Amino acid sequence: MTASSPGPDGPLALEDPAYREAVVDLLGAVAYGEISAFERLAEDARLAPSLEDKVAIATMAAGEFGKVRLLHQRLEELGADPFVAMAPFRSPIDSFHEHTAPSDWYEGLIKAYVGDGLADDFYREVAAYLDVETRDLIVSSLEETAHSAFVVDRVRAAIARDPRLGGRLALWGRRLVGEALIQAQRVAAERDSLSALLAGGTDRPGLDLAAIGRMFARLTERHAERMDSLGLAS
Repeated sequence: MTASSPGPDGPLALEDPAYREAVVDLLGAVAYGEISAFERLAEDARLAPSLEDKVAIATMAAGEFGKVRLLHQRLEELGADPFVAMAPFRSPIDSFHEHTAPSDWYEGLIKAYVGDGLADDFYREVAAYLDVETRDLIVSSLEETAHSAFVVDRVRAAIARDPRLGGRLALWGRRLVGEALIQAQRVAAERDSLSALLAGGTDRPGLDLAAIGRMFARLTERHAERMDSLGLAS
């Protein structure tokens, strides 16, 4: 099954306790990820060099937080407590942010665009194995907004003024991808429901080792594309 393949039928699939648990886990992970992104962007706004930049980052933060309500609503429709569903993901996501705290404005921009983008790509890959309604909700919550163009513009302009900045930010981008992949693998390994979802079963397709390798190759490729759009080597 590829990332574009249809998932299982929603009403029937949700009758399976194991599948429902996987859906709740993924929704909980994405919801806490959005809350965490909001908190971090709000902090980054303090580093903004201009009022225009501060407002732009604050707008991004508000957009991330605005996505949480629909994710919580879906969890409640499934009979799950949103806060219980998010709890298992607090430690790995917080750990990622603790290990990748930006030291300045530009590192914060790279993290918002590259680090979060890779995590979102991983959740999109897993969402391909969900029922259509849940998959569409998750994918829509992970859509990149106009802030991508803002980040690319600011970073490229900064590198044009100071080419030496590009080398430092390229190293930072490589560190982010390493930490993000570790986080993604940790989440998949520690949550049996997500591992089972990816592995498939007798009534639905899944990923073998080769397919998992291709999935992480796609994640790495999309990371390289983002770095290239910033004018940075991956």
